[in-house]
Amino acid sequence: MTHLFQTLFALSVTSADRVGGQLKSLKARETGASAVEYALLVGAIALAVVAAVGLFGPKLNALFTNINVNGTKP
Repeated sequence: MTHLFQTLFALSVTSADRVGGQLKSLKARETGASAVEYALLVGAIALAVVAAVGLFGPKLNALFTNINVNGTKP
């Protein structure tokens, strides 16, 4: 009977180690996926900034060029 309990205990420890290893590798894969997601977000934000500057850049330039400083016009 003792031998049976020893065998079951050894199997449970081995199974726990395997499951723990699989969970660790799954977490590592999620970290890589998170990095890719953040890179995609940064790329999308950069694209939006470039598009906004391209769209509104000339209008902003004209706006700031026509500002009076101390009553003098440029």
